[in-house]
Amino acid sequence: MKNTQRLVYTALCAGLITIMTAYICHIPVGVHGGYVHFGDAIIYIAASILPTQYAVFAAGIGGGLADLFTAPIWMPATIIIKVLIALPFTSKKDKILCKHNMVAVIIGSVITIVGYALAEAILFGNYLISVVGILPNIIQAVGSGIFYMFIGAAIDKSGHRLKRI
Repeated sequence: MKNTQRLVYTALCAGLITIMTAYICHIPVGVHGGYVHFGDAIIYIAASILPTQYAVFAAGIGGGLADLFTAPIWMPATIIIKVLIALPFTSKKDKILCKHNMVAVIIGSVITIVGYALAEAILFGNYLISVVGILPNIIQAVGSGIFYMFIGAAIDKSGHRLKRI
């Protein structure tokens, strides 16, 4: 039963990540098909409620599908980056917004900013052009972190902490 529940939550999170990334607050930037979104906030929530191995699948599948639907050239890099940003979080605390996960937001933001700068440099063969993409990635990372804090605070405040899945 527990594995079924974990798979259901993983699939639900992957779907929410896809929708939030590809369609809700999806703001195209630059000339290379990149976009700003707040789907990373859902990755952070998934990583705060699911065991790590499930959270990375939700992150990779959700982010990958979003890029498949909107900007396929970014899909391989996105899968790697989204998996990496899920890793620093923990689901082993009583609250979503714990000190560990606050630090994880910062680590995830750095991974996002550096990861997409490297991906852009590799994809387009020009390291200077990747500098242009840094500001939108900072906006995305900070916005997702703030959105995560609002969602996490609401869940924590509701007193309905999801039982360890």
